[in-house]
Amino acid sequence: MPDVLAYAEVRDGTAGKAAREVTGLARSMADALGGEAHVIAVGGTGTADAVAGLSGLGAARILVAEAPGLEPDSPDVAAATVAARVSAGGYAAVLFPASARGKDLAPRVAARLDRGLATEIVAWELSDGALAVRRPMFAGKAIATLRFEDAPALMTVRANVFTPESRDGAGRVERIEPVGEPRIRVTAVEQSERDRLDVSEATIIVSGGRGMQDPANWHLLEDLVAALGDEATLGASRAVVDAGWRPHGEQVGQTGKTVSPDLYFAVGISGAIQHLAGMRTAKVIVAINRDADAPIFSVADYGVVGDLFEIVPRLAEAIREARREE
Repeated sequence: MPDVLAYAEVRDGTAGKAAREVTGLARSMADALGGEAHVIAVGGTGTADAVAGLSGLGAARILVAEAPGLEPDSPDVAAATVAARVSAGGYAAVLFPASARGKDLAPRVAARLDRGLATEIVAWELSDGALAVRRPMFAGKAIATLRFEDAPALMTVRANVFTPESRDGAGRVERIEPVGEPRIRVTAVEQSERDRLDVSEATIIVSGGRGMQDPANWHLLEDLVAALGDEATLGASRAVVDAGWRPHGEQVGQTGKTVSPDLYFAVGISGAIQHLAGMRTAKVIVAINRDADAPIFSVADYGVVGDLFEIVPRLAEAIREARREE
């Protein structure tokens, strides 16, 4: 069948950006294949209400396995339920967000179905009627093209790459039974207090490196983030996280978080390959560094060579002025 199934991740009673992105991509793939986009969600009480709005992104059917005791997460029940639905539905493709939860769930489903799994896809196309996807490899140095010879094609979708579009029509919410009993139960999720978006969710990221010289200078980046607005957040290189200047949750790179924002500022970051692996798929990269030979300039769309302690405050003020004139 040419239908495409997307797994909608629900957190804190909300189907967030990750759920919207995979739903939108499922709709685009289904349009090309001549089928429908379906969404599946597994969780505790309130899951159906959380995902109902995904019909506005093109989901023709929204399948909800909801039961008390499945919150905040039950990976074994979710894997069994999704695998059973894929087997029964005969889908051409199954999409998962490349979030922490999606990366845990997708291989469980793939193992149950005895299928391969393409991870962190950043592009797709139809090749002689078959799905082909692209994903970064070797720390982002190469892009591999993978072609699925038969269905279902299982894949995780890198965040902030595919933008969902609003669609007409109202998809129907259908209740399905969860499969199996929880063997693993998540009793609590602890999150550090933060007043900004996580780097994996933000469309604008301002990251700092050792060129900031001291954690006391981070107020310059905070001021730039404030000037850029609510869609911006702070990031950091591994060096400053290891030094204890910034929390690990802000780390961007191979051993931190992989991000694909619309706009990425690399301030005082030399551009070690481990950092480039986590951000080089950003749509626009702006590098600010006093070293004109810094590797970060090899991937930057815009490069500013100079003293960041002079440049960043001027940039923040210029952005504020431009926004006041809008």
